[in-house]
Amino acid sequence: MVNEPTDLPLLSIVVPVHRVEEYLHRCLDSVLDGLSPAEAETVELIGVDDASPDRCGEMLDAYAATHPGVRTVHLTSNVGLGLARNAGLEVATGRYVWFVDSDDWLPPGTAPAVLERLREHQPDVLIVDHLRAHEDGRLEVDASSHLLRGVPAVVRLADRPELLRVQHTAWNKIVRRDFLDELELRFFPGWYEDVPFSHPLLIGAEKISVLDRVCYFYRQGRAGAITSTRSDRHFDAFEQYDRMLAWVDRRDPGDQLRAEVFALMVNHFLVVVGNDGRLLPHLRRDFFRRAAEHYRRHLPAGGYPRPGGCGRAQAPADGP
Repeated sequence: MVNEPTDLPLLSIVVPVHRVEEYLHRCLDSVLDGLSPAEAETVELIGVDDASPDRCGEMLDAYAATHPGVRTVHLTSNVGLGLARNAGLEVATGRYVWFVDSDDWLPPGTAPAVLERLREHQPDVLIVDHLRAHEDGRLEVDASSHLLRGVPAVVRLADRPELLRVQHTAWNKIVRRDFLDELELRFFPGWYEDVPFSHPLLIGAEKISVLDRVCYFYRQGRAGAITSTRSDRHFDAFEQYDRMLAWVDRRDPGDQLRAEVFALMVNHFLVVVGNDGRLLPHLRRDFFRRAAEHYRRHLPAGGYPRPGGCGRAQAPADGP
């Protein structure tokens, strides 16, 4: 049961929640930090309880009871991050939507700065900068953050194709809701759910804005996080890239962008196969074979900008 708000907000912030008792209150508090009473009326926060087996569902309900503009959706079964985001999107009423992960948090004053930029530029997509937050308290600049420097007010991807190489996640992009519907974009089940969502956003956008400000702390090394879990579910990346490239082919954005997304795919596969924290040794060879198959199947006719490679990856005899 979801209580519908009476006024339509400018921004809906969707927070999927599962097994994050330790981090949840910090995340929720940070989302609302710095909002004046008038600004708070333009923001709704939707916490999606993805059938969390701990107290997260109760915590969301208690938070909503004391914070106007906060709503909770309870799912009856665990569906995973992507489909939980879809469930929040279904009830979101804001003109823009921002997907924030519940183990991460926002720096002070982020929401007011985002609202100001949305009003000023009215983009299809607003990209924000972030820092990687390690468990020991160390904050690290992302390797792609420099690509956000010096971007004019509103651009298209054709003007700044390097923006496609910015961290390809959903949480660093605030998106116009109608634009999502125009592109027919939703999240798919499985790991690496951001792949067929994030790249198409930028390819399809007519108006991209960049807020060159740290607006997100991306938690690193949490037990249970995908990037810290050894599992054969990292093979989900192949199906997610098939979905993304199928969307790109239908859209036909031109040879340059097609080659760019292919290069991003190859580089991502190399990162996964060379990361001891993601693949058990006996899975690495099979992952590389699958990557080689994808390489041959999707290789652009005109070639592509080759990534630097990964020192830990060992190519099989029949590899690319």
